[in-house]
Order: sequence, then C-alpha cells, then structure tokens
Amino acid sequence: MAGHDHSHSHAHGADSHKGRLAVALGITLAVFVLQLVGSLLTGSLALLFDSAHVLTDAGGLAMALVAARLMGRPATDRRTWGFARAEVLAATAQAAVLLAVGLVVLVEGVQRLFHPTEIASTEMAVFGAIGLLGNVISLVVLSGGRGSNFNMRAAFLEVLNDALGSVAVIVAAAVIYFTGWLQADAIVAMLIGVLILPRTVKLLLETINVLLESTPKGLDLASIREHILGVDHVRGVHDLHVSQIATGLPVLTAHVVVDLECFHDGHAPQMLDALQKCVAGHFALSIEHSTFQLEPAGHTDHEHGLHH
Repeated sequence: MAGHDHSHSHAHGADSHKGRLAVALGITLAVFVLQLVGSLLTGSLALLFDSAHVLTDAGGLAMALVAARLMGRPATDRRTWGFARAEVLAATAQAAVLLAVGLVVLVEGVQRLFHPTEIASTEMAVFGAIGLLGNVISLVVLSGGRGSNFNMRAAFLEVLNDALGSVAVIVAAAVIYFTGWLQADAIVAMLIGVLILPRTVKLLLETINVLLESTPKGLDLASIREHILGVDHVRGVHDLHVSQIATGLPVLTAHVVVDLECFHDGHAPQMLDALQKCVAGHFALSIEHSTFQLEPAGHTDHEHGLHH
C-alpha cells in the first residue's frame, strides 16, 4: 500500500514577490546606466566593475522575476511539481555568475594595482553616491521578502553586494581626492570581488544540494528513521529518502515494514495517518508531503535494487 488519502497542495506557501522584484529590477537598470556613464567619465576601475556587477545583478533580478512568475504556475501531468524548482535554478545561475564576476574583479584589480591610471575622484564619488541611493531603495523594497525562498535570498544578496560596492567606490574616491593615492581604486575593485565571494559560494552550495536531492538542512535522517520505528506495529524501515523540491517543500518517501495483521484487520489506513503525523510534527522542518509503502516482513526479498 502506498501513499495516503490526504491531499496536499504543491504550493509551498512562499510568496513569489513579483512586484518587489520588478521594482528592484527597474532601479538596478537605472543605476547601471548612470554608473556606466560615470565610469567612462572618471576612468575609475572600481566604478566600472561596480557597474558591471550591477548589470550582472540586473540579469539575476530578471531571472528571479521570471522564476517568480513560473513558480505560480499550477502542476501538470508533465510537470507534477509545476515550476516550484524554478527558484532554485534561478538562484543557482545567479550565484554562479556572481562567482565568476568576483573572480574577474580580483584578477583585474591586481593588474590595475601595478598600473594605476588617473581618476576623476569627485565625479567618481557622485556616481558612487547615486548608485548607493538606488541600492538602498532596492534593499528596502526587497527586505520584506528576503527570507521567503532561495530566489528572494539571491536577489537581496545581489543588491546588498551592489550597495557595499557603492560604499567602497565612495571611500576610494575620498582617498584619491584627499591623498592622491590612485591605487585605492584598484584595492576597492578587489574589495568588491572579495565581498561577492563568500555569500555567493554559500548560496551556490545550498542550491546545488537541493538539485542533488540531499537531505534538507535541519533534518536528520537517523532521527527520522528512529521516529518512524517508534510508531506502533512498525517493524522496520528502508528506502528512506528526504529531499527538497523548493524552499519550504521537503518530501519524504519510505518503505515501512509493519505487522502482518495490519493488512487483515483494516488497520493499514490508521498506520498511514500515524506515520504522516510522525514526520510532520517532530522536526524543525515539517514534512507535509510524505509517501509510504507499507509492506509485510519478507517483501524486501522480492524487490530489486539497493535498500538502506
């Protein structure tokens, strides 16, 4: 016997925040145009790479917006989970691009450190301040939904990195203006790269774990197995798998060995209810979507493949 008689929605309860993303995307594109013009006028590497970073983030926000729209589509016979995983794919792509940008900035910054060029520091500070203002507005817009899913986390992270880059540009402009030390521009460019990398790697690893169907963070498979074995009439459990479709949507499947009489006295439906309640209420991340195959002892001998 597999499954249970309770229906579950595949929606994972996370608002896609399309409006927030659209506003942030518009602001980010405007900031990119202004900073690109500023980098051409001032000759600043930091401002140029900050504008390149902003363009990358605009692409990331565009992907996030598309993913947010896809996440709202219903499930079909072909895509039984709908497009719930679109947020994971979008966040993975954003993180990968940000990682590449950060590495390029570091390499180019080192080169400029040894070959500095003249910088129009006053104009550099003005355009950096314009970028920071746009970043702050975008952060305020996105802050209400930043913890709702991977997609919004990636979008908020990208804008936050932009804001830090704008602050760094302003600081470099001030150093150049007051001291004439042109290498400050290259150092700030490298600092922008360093700011990008740690958070980006963390997000990339998290989303890759989802795509590899690793056990979700906050769930311990041994503890889940122990709870299932603690249910009355359960004699064993194997082929236990827990993965994550999207943010807030863990799924569990398991083969559960139960007493033979459960199949003859009509107790099997109650067993399914007990198992579902067991995995839904005892862990930090509640598993609302679970599928159990109930089987008598010895049934494993008729199954093919690995068991664990």
